[in-house]
Amino acid sequence: MTKPLQGRVALVTGASRGIGRAAAIAYAEAGAHVVAMARTTGALEELDDAIQAVGGSATLVPADLADAGAIERLGPALLQRWGKLDIFLANAGILGPLSPLTHASPKEWAKVFDINVTANWRLLKSVEPALQASDAGRVIMLSSGAAHKCMAYWGPYSASKAALEAMARSYANETLTTPLRVMLVNPGPLRTRMRAEAMPGEDPQTLRTPEELAPHLVKLASPDWSETGKIFDFPQGKVLTPQMPA
Repeated sequence: MTKPLQGRVALVTGASRGIGRAAAIAYAEAGAHVVAMARTTGALEELDDAIQAVGGSATLVPADLADAGAIERLGPALLQRWGKLDIFLANAGILGPLSPLTHASPKEWAKVFDINVTANWRLLKSVEPALQASDAGRVIMLSSGAAHKCMAYWGPYSASKAALEAMARSYANETLTTPLRVMLVNPGPLRTRMRAEAMPGEDPQTLRTPEELAPHLVKLASPDWSETGKIFDFPQGKVLTPQMPA
């Protein structure tokens, strides 16, 4: 049976744990070669073992999203090595301080935006030539319901995810006439370390897992996917079109 991502090359950030790890394994199992990017070398090596166990292959990129130089070098290296990039899953992110908005320090605010927004913009700039070399480039960015709920004490994170959504939708509109497709994903509450940090009193066994989301990320990454500039809402299990003002 043909695998849906056979012959594709997929870049996954934050690949060592949580959603990124589950997606990387699912992409590999679906036939893609995974370029796994994360800060922790040991965790990446464990991921590589898991990918090999499902018959897949990976290239490990131990790098921090705060390292602008590493990001700038990544895209040209991918293009030189594979001649293309088919899938870019922008998964890595940080929660930042959960506190009154005006209590966050300038350094904390800047770090949240540097990782959640600016690093993804830098990555997009870096890998765009490789994405354009694909016959069906796919950009998938992980957002959050926090971008719309705007709950008290979640200001920096909510604002950063709202900015990420605006960036992704703008890029989707810029690439409408190309084979590139850009999607956002709201994973909802999942059993991840970030969720545990945000909701320490919550029973993780009541939450769905990243592995349950992963098949949907495979579908969004496939050459058959046609929609762009929209949000796949995992809690509802459907694609939502952002509401435009009158």
